[in-house]
Amino acid sequence: MALYDYVGAVRRGRRQYQTSVAKGEYPYLPVLDDILSYTDIVSEVNLGIMDIPLEKIIGTKTKGRTTAFANNFMPLLSEKSEFGAKWAYLYDHQIQEGIHDPIVVYEFMNQYYVQEGNKRVSVLKYVNAFSIAASVIRMIPKRTDDLDNRLYYEFLDFYQVSFNCDIWFSKEGSYDRLIKAMNKNPGEQWSDEERLVFKSSYDRFSKAFHAFGGDDYDMTCSDAFLVYVELLGYRAVKDRVERQIKKDLVKIKDELLLASRGNKIALLEQPQEVDEKADNNPLKFINWLLPVQMIEPEMLKIAFIHSKTSETSSWTYGHELGRMYLEQAYDGKIKTMSFFHGDSEGETARAMEEALSAGCNMIFTTASQMINDSVKTAIEHPEVKIFNCSVNMSYSSICTYYGRMYESKFLMGALAASMSQGDKLGYIADYPIYGTLANINAFALGARMINPYAVVHLEWSRIKGRDAHEELENEGITFISGDDMITPMAPTREYGLYQKLSDGTLKNLASPICHWGKFYERIINITCHGGTDRKELKGKQAINYWWGMSADVIDVICSQSLPHGTQRLLNFLKHSIRAGSFQPFVGIIYSQDGKIECEEGESLTPEEITTMNWLTENIVGKIPDYEELTEEARSLVRLQGQTIYDNSEMEEQERENSGIGGSRV
Repeated sequence: MALYDYVGAVRRGRRQYQTSVAKGEYPYLPVLDDILSYTDIVSEVNLGIMDIPLEKIIGTKTKGRTTAFANNFMPLLSEKSEFGAKWAYLYDHQIQEGIHDPIVVYEFMNQYYVQEGNKRVSVLKYVNAFSIAASVIRMIPKRTDDLDNRLYYEFLDFYQVSFNCDIWFSKEGSYDRLIKAMNKNPGEQWSDEERLVFKSSYDRFSKAFHAFGGDDYDMTCSDAFLVYVELLGYRAVKDRVERQIKKDLVKIKDELLLASRGNKIALLEQPQEVDEKADNNPLKFINWLLPVQMIEPEMLKIAFIHSKTSETSSWTYGHELGRMYLEQAYDGKIKTMSFFHGDSEGETARAMEEALSAGCNMIFTTASQMINDSVKTAIEHPEVKIFNCSVNMSYSSICTYYGRMYESKFLMGALAASMSQGDKLGYIADYPIYGTLANINAFALGARMINPYAVVHLEWSRIKGRDAHEELENEGITFISGDDMITPMAPTREYGLYQKLSDGTLKNLASPICHWGKFYERIINITCHGGTDRKELKGKQAINYWWGMSADVIDVICSQSLPHGTQRLLNFLKHSIRAGSFQPFVGIIYSQDGKIECEEGESLTPEEITTMNWLTENIVGKIPDYEELTEEARSLVRLQGQTIYDNSEMEEQERENSGIGGSRV
């Protein structure tokens, strides 16, 4: 029997050899000594005996018997050779008693090369064993700027706290994301039990992922595990058995496909046109949307989940106005419900459950920090349409939506420069997250178009120990762009674009408007009339409805007291933007450091606008340091600010706050 299996192993080896030769690849096992001949090694560390995955054993330490194996560790020598007889003996030993003696390997860049035990590895790979005991010596290369080297040093930091060699990511920052998803702090040491539970959990996931067909995805098993943990939560998945994991993988298949394709985002700038006259029965598309088991199939039930209340938040107030607009627009054909105080994952999850229990089949979560619970709910309830108000988020199970508010900010900058007799203008921003910097820069560019000497003094309202209004007052600035809307519980005229008069009173000049009601109406029409955008892009690109003035969802409301010529100018610019004949981010644009961000005759792409992390040259001020922000602002930055803040800056600050230090192996 052993000889028969050796012949089978040889067949596998020779097939692999021929395939490699046909592809122009090296057909034998790679040799570590050859690799190290052109690599600077700064340290050797004896890690002792540990269990290592067989899939990570890829070669031999020395040349020795390397040509006796194909590059998949299957043998190439004849069954009549002494080598064949020894291989067959080891096979019998494995079948009858199991191979327990540890092999000796060298680890380099989280891959393993065998010093002693090549045949044992070959036999265990042939029988599809998962791991093998090994005495491991780690070879640490000199730090370089090469991507694999940077990933390896991130792995070393992760190993320092976890003692886990199984995890290997293909993208920088993934180890920190995994630690965060496990609700741990950077540098926090794991207990022996935590290490054991994690390894067991990952081993089960690895087996399930390979059985699921994960080898066909353009991602490592660890990449997929990170997606799994971030979507469902480590506490929920750490005790899952393989059968449960396989079911979960079916549910999150589209998310895995999206991640394997680079988390591409489709920014849809125009609503898809739908033929609302195609059927005179308005309930047909509603019935299409609703699951069969719904209690009230004649009614479309929509839930709106907010992080705050209308009385305490102008943002929530605007979305609630949009919800009320919907009820009027559909004249009783739909029913809406509101849920408030979803300002934590626990509260958002409870609101989601209440909405589902109430029979809601469409849910809008109106704050970006609700994205995780939105995705989790969508995965568990694919029959429910879920939308999250955020930009540049990459998920396939839900759609996101956001307004191109920078278009209105450009108009307000032009208005401020045309009304001010001086060159100084003020801008008070809130959170340094996606979209905010585009708004600030658009305001500054609009001002400079009218007055080439205009400068915008930037202040942030979410910085600890600093009063933005007081700082602008000290500069003698009287034309200021503040919050977009009033907050009902704290009414003030310091919203939109306003002027501070000499007697201390305020004069409101204009206010940017995002008409959320029209936004929601268009989303509902597209979804219920069977819009194809979502279906065609599912698993390929994340969908972000990113609409502006051309979709009639963004506007600027101006004071009736504006000079006639100024009003005409604003109307001209508004209609030009709406028609697409004029765009704010066109032509040569310099950032504060003198770098050309946009060339003459070119325009910024939607992706460049949404991920903007620089300020234009006519802005006085800066993007605040991470440690300067309030805790509320930090929570949003951690979720959305990766292009604005380097991850290392955020993690270092969190490490200092928790009193934890770390060192590399």
